[in-house]
Amino acid sequence: MSNSITSRSVTTDLDARPALASFSSRRLFLKQLSVAVGTIAAAPFLAHAAGKKMTILVRSSWQTVNIGDIGHTPGVLTLLYRYLPEAEIILWPTSVDHGVAEMLLKNFPKLQIAKGNVDREGKPQSEDLKNAFKNSDFLLHGSGPYVVAESHVEAWRKQTGKPYGIYGVSIGEVSPALKNLIDHAAFIYCRDTDSLKYLKEKNVICPVMEFAPDATFGITLRDDAKADNYLKSVGLEAGKFICVIPRLRFTPYWKVHSTEPTESDKKTYATSQKYQEVDHAKLRTAIIKWVENTGLKVLACPEMNYQVELAKEVLVDPLPKKIKENVVWRDSYWNPDEAGSIYAKSLVVLSIEMHSPIIAAAMGTPAIHVRQPTDTRKGQMWRDIGLAEWLFEIDECTGEQIAATLLAIQANYPQAKAKLKKAMGMVKNRQRASMKELSNQFKE
Repeated sequence: MSNSITSRSVTTDLDARPALASFSSRRLFLKQLSVAVGTIAAAPFLAHAAGKKMTILVRSSWQTVNIGDIGHTPGVLTLLYRYLPEAEIILWPTSVDHGVAEMLLKNFPKLQIAKGNVDREGKPQSEDLKNAFKNSDFLLHGSGPYVVAESHVEAWRKQTGKPYGIYGVSIGEVSPALKNLIDHAAFIYCRDTDSLKYLKEKNVICPVMEFAPDATFGITLRDDAKADNYLKSVGLEAGKFICVIPRLRFTPYWKVHSTEPTESDKKTYATSQKYQEVDHAKLRTAIIKWVENTGLKVLACPEMNYQVELAKEVLVDPLPKKIKENVVWRDSYWNPDEAGSIYAKSLVVLSIEMHSPIIAAAMGTPAIHVRQPTDTRKGQMWRDIGLAEWLFEIDECTGEQIAATLLAIQANYPQAKAKLKKAMGMVKNRQRASMKELSNQFKE
């Protein structure tokens, strides 16, 4: 495996800064501030610098058809490099195609990527993965809708006997095998408190079971140049538009991957079709009220690649002609760095998907999540971090209610930004605590 050793800086927010008067020059101040930033950011983990050097194998990157699934990885990598800067990180991905590998290596030049799979006995098959199993001290399973790589974590456990942890997941059902796996983990961090409560009800006995939001909250990737070029090409100005993202109740993966639908696929697709109009009529109401009351624009855009066409079909085409003049349809899929930059330049993100609001929040943009009952427990995160007023259960709300909240955010924007800042402060506290727990695995 190649290993670039190019250094990179990490920006850390400080609540308190030393007074300028205590420094003899601006240059000295900047130098000392830089040292202070690094010391504060790494303070809980400096004890390891002179001890054992840690190598962490990160199991993540589930697919590239969804900017949320892509976003899990740069989110957790940002946290690892920020809080454990002395660690070597190896990514074990399922998929990093469509430019994702290049994006990751551009932003994390020290990252190693070990592609490959394991056989039925759990033995790694590629040389990269064999070396990763041999050289890594700890396996970290990244964020996802459940323990996505359960069999791979079990393979690590069986083949190496080394510790492992599970980070930022929701939990659906706990089978005996999964309970055994979690029971023997160093820790499990659930990305929503509903999942955490469920684990405790199932008498899971993992020594550390706590809440830490989805790792995507850690994302910092941006591509401002690409975003600016796009916005200019479609006539959108920063701070003068919102983003709206649609979603079917069940993701049609058979369409995404161009395969024949199974009987189960046909049933779930029928459910999606049943609710497609009623769900998106509520978003269209919000769009109409937004344009009528503000005169500002709307970008209808995707979180998953199938939503490119869906956005046109259910959000744009049915709108009244006068409203449609203020609505832009994004006709192509994107990666989270460009999406992040565009979300950062929008006033609000309104989404039935969960991860676009998360990316928006990470960029400092208020976001409303409209949750469908077929989705996982992850929507609870918005309540957990103090944004319950920006969470709507789609079967329990009207388009007018969504619109009222959207317009209230715009009318009281400084307060909305302060509300988001407070929520993100809570997120950062949980991130820091969870990374501290990971660093504890390497104490001698």
